[in-house]
Amino acid sequence: MAIVTVGIDLAKNVFAVHGVDESGKPALVRPEVPRAKLLELIASLPPCSIGMEACSGAHHWAREFGKFGHTVRMMAPKFVAPYRMSGKRGKNDAADAAAICEAVTRPNMRFVPAKSLDQQSRLFVHRARQGYVEQRTALINRIRGLLSELGIVLPLKAATVRREAHEHLEDLPGWCNTVVGDMLSELTHLDERIGQYDKHIAQAAQEDSQAKQLMRLTGVGPTTASAIVATVGKGHDFTCGRQFCAWLGLVPGQYSSGGKQRLGRITKAGDPYLRTLLIMGGRAVLSAAKNKTDPLSRWAVSVQERRGYWKAVVAIAAKNARMCWAMLARGEAFRMPA
Repeated sequence: MAIVTVGIDLAKNVFAVHGVDESGKPALVRPEVPRAKLLELIASLPPCSIGMEACSGAHHWAREFGKFGHTVRMMAPKFVAPYRMSGKRGKNDAADAAAICEAVTRPNMRFVPAKSLDQQSRLFVHRARQGYVEQRTALINRIRGLLSELGIVLPLKAATVRREAHEHLEDLPGWCNTVVGDMLSELTHLDERIGQYDKHIAQAAQEDSQAKQLMRLTGVGPTTASAIVATVGKGHDFTCGRQFCAWLGLVPGQYSSGGKQRLGRITKAGDPYLRTLLIMGGRAVLSAAKNKTDPLSRWAVSVQERRGYWKAVVAIAAKNARMCWAMLARGEAFRMPA
């Protein structure tokens, strides 16, 4: 019988492939497939459903397999683990491939949308910028830590650390002056590099019609708009805006039982980068809302008065996420709320 479902355990050099026929019986079991032979093997199969874990290189392989007419589905590894028959103690590449083959056939499985090459190239810019930001934060903390050894305690604010470190630089003894001076020079270099990537992101957002449409929303700037478009595309993998919010982790977790509804903190599931950008946009909207009279600002202020600052920020972020999904999914049919 023909192979209808294939599970592939991805790796760098050696892959495991497990295929089943219409009756669910194993018809292709290859625990060790060299990287150079994987495409040849998949090309020899009739069009079928291929499952993979969403890990490094998964989007590349999804694009390559799709060229042969296969339907490629990617899943989060945590959703695949329950289908491993050998459990935690019997984990190996062949067992993982079999579990992936089983998980991809589940009717309620949640899949990761495959990204195009253009989407990944735009995300490269975001990932690189975020890495430079983390390096800058680590460098500032390193400067604070070293200066505290000399009795110079600086506050957390980055601008204050820069200013006061320069003021104390000439008073530092011996090699301390050299080390801190080099760190401040490196900090300036990181500031310039982050500024360059901010321009790259702004340019990419201006060149994309979907990102420009998202930037019409209050609290959604070039960085947030381009990151959302590069991550979810047109948003067709989500059936509604609330599902998109749940994927971002902006909805409360449920602890309900016995007919009594109990809602806790937000789940913080999904992409932390997008969630952080939307939360920062919500803070900006709430800060400016006190001086505005439009419906969104009045609503934001009323939520803050009733539920507190942070719940209002999350509510604004969730509302923006829903409207972003509506604008991407409906396109020209979407109309901005009055």
